[in-house]
Amino acid sequence: MIFKSKFRSLAVPAIAIILFVTSCSKQGNWPQFRGPDGNMAVASASLPEKWSNDTNVIWTAVLEGAGYSSPIVWGNKVIITSAFPEKVNPAPERPPMPPAPPQQGGQGPQPGQQPGQGQVVPQPAQPPQPEIPDTSFKKEIYRWEIKCFDLKTGKEQWKQVAYNGAPKTGKNPGSTYACETPVTDGKRVFAYFGMHGLYCYDMEGKLLWQKELGVNYTQRGWGTGSSPILYNNVLHIQFDNEENSSIIALDAVSGNEKWRVKRDEKTTYSTPYIWKNKIRTELVTCGKTARSYDPETGKLLWELKAEGEQVIPSPVGNEELLFIGNAAGRETKAKLFAVKAGLEGDITNSGVAWESEESGLGNPSPLLYKGRLYVIGGKGEIAVLDAATGALKYQKRINGIGAVWASPWVNNDRIYFLDEKGTTRVFKAGDVFEQVAENKLTGKFWSSVAIVGNKYIFKGDKKLYCVGQ
Repeated sequence: MIFKSKFRSLAVPAIAIILFVTSCSKQGNWPQFRGPDGNMAVASASLPEKWSNDTNVIWTAVLEGAGYSSPIVWGNKVIITSAFPEKVNPAPERPPMPPAPPQQGGQGPQPGQQPGQGQVVPQPAQPPQPEIPDTSFKKEIYRWEIKCFDLKTGKEQWKQVAYNGAPKTGKNPGSTYACETPVTDGKRVFAYFGMHGLYCYDMEGKLLWQKELGVNYTQRGWGTGSSPILYNNVLHIQFDNEENSSIIALDAVSGNEKWRVKRDEKTTYSTPYIWKNKIRTELVTCGKTARSYDPETGKLLWELKAEGEQVIPSPVGNEELLFIGNAAGRETKAKLFAVKAGLEGDITNSGVAWESEESGLGNPSPLLYKGRLYVIGGKGEIAVLDAATGALKYQKRINGIGAVWASPWVNNDRIYFLDEKGTTRVFKAGDVFEQVAENKLTGKFWSSVAIVGNKYIFKGDKKLYCVGQ
């Protein structure tokens, strides 16, 4: 086993009670990324088990802009964000192929002799070249939008342009300028576009306030992706980049800054998580170093050297344990940690209940359900771990799966994973692998699903789908 367990004190009956996920989505509202409790857990007997382009689709809406942000729902309003390219640079021409290297194994040329075929010419060592930021995006024009659709009919209720002009930063060529999921409290909608600003609207689309948080270079110029979260009428934003990272708390009504804490961290894409445990409520952020803060004051509570490479998955937890980790990179393995509640200071060597390199944690956030962690890995495999000990129950490679970016969800003992090709695979919850369904929609899907009542809202690259019975 490649996990270390340091947490053995709970009695079996207590574990069963503690690790059962009791919080489910509030009926009718899906106000933020990963749902009202940030855990993708729902309980609905009326959600459809099967769907396709012509099965159980109530309505679709054509999407013009591009955005990997997820939809949110409040009452009868479905809200999305997108960025529409009005003027873009032509695709760069492919550089010519370099000449083939000389064959290996030959002898170098002798003094006074020209190198011949099969001879390797020694080359002087080249110093590492500094990264030169690409600024060609400044010549482009985009339109950042927030849209509201009617949940019953799919008709557009209102649309507002938050910002129109040249991008302030670049983005990954495969990504979009609208990756952050909006959040709402039922009175206001907060649309966050990273370096392009934070915009607050009322529920009918009237702009109430806006705020610029700064413009800083991100890793390889790939842009931003961490979504804001709302807690106790305060908006929390993980503002990480290569130059000036911080966690920021803003008053939801006025937009005024309540506190800001600098972070010794580089670019991250993970969304913060409000962890309500048996001791207190914590604001948890991922990074190469995971950190927990007091959401009221910004006081640092604990930190953990999380290692890993891609800071994309968000945490999930229960009253006893928090589950947190980063995806793997080319030279680093993914690690998944279980952190005990109520800790202080540097907990890297003292506060970890267990850690595992067997989960294969990929980009999607882990899913917690009835004492088990469900994880989709970077190579299309599903892994199930015992949440109390970290023991691997099974790991199964799924044939034909596309890349997975969307968060998995659970409903009535069924685990759901949506890949970017639009295929949702359904498995039975538990310690034995059993796939029970496979549902397909047309499009490219990076966004996580929103779930309200008996309806799913799927956001593809070209269409918004309302699926229900």
